[in-house]
Amino acid sequence: MDEQQHDTPIFQRIKDYLLAQIAAGAWKEGDVIPSEQALVKQFGVSRMTVNRAVRELTAEAVLTRRQGAGTYVAPQKFQATLLEIKSIADEVRARGHAHRSALQLLERAKANDLLAKSFDLPPGHELFHSVIVHYENGVPIQVEDRWVNPVCAPDYMAQDFTHTTPNEYLVRAAPLQAATYSIEALPAPREVAEMLAMDARQPCLVLKRQTQSAGRIASLATMWHPGHRYQFGGSVPA
Repeated sequence: MDEQQHDTPIFQRIKDYLLAQIAAGAWKEGDVIPSEQALVKQFGVSRMTVNRAVRELTAEAVLTRRQGAGTYVAPQKFQATLLEIKSIADEVRARGHAHRSALQLLERAKANDLLAKSFDLPPGHELFHSVIVHYENGVPIQVEDRWVNPVCAPDYMAQDFTHTTPNEYLVRAAPLQAATYSIEALPAPREVAEMLAMDARQPCLVLKRQTQSAGRIASLATMWHPGHRYQFGGSVPA
């Protein structure tokens, strides 16, 4: 045992062990973890010490207890920051996780009256449209439905969105001048629920964001997140 580990409280070592097992994939979401009695025997500590470790991880929403059934790995709530407009791929990688995306739709389409008004363009003006599912460690966490102004991003249709994200391309092609956004809880349409591998009866956190570049509306994005495994957050510098 090294000096640093020796200085670490025993309950914290048990927490670190449980977290490491979850991070390594030994126990996945919904899996039952060893009983407190088994952990007592494994670590050679008191039941009170093990209980503290498990209790704190439960309070931190890493574990969840079911009366009479044991302790399970809780659904992970992936987090996004709202203070910066960042690529979801960067958000995922910053957590040390693997990002991948699956392109569902990439098309040219005529703007209906509502879209034309949103982009301040005449009805029938051509727009680019993409639908992409983003995954974190193989779990779908976002359906990104985005409309793009071709004047701002003429090469949008030529991008390989399995290797880059729309945000990453737009940052280069249409540098951000301003943005507005809103968040609300909404039931997912059936096709969105299927892409997010969730029950349509569960709510989604829906981020709607409009970006502006060079005095024009560059994109309108609606991003659907499964509410039971996602949260938004951030911090303000002191």
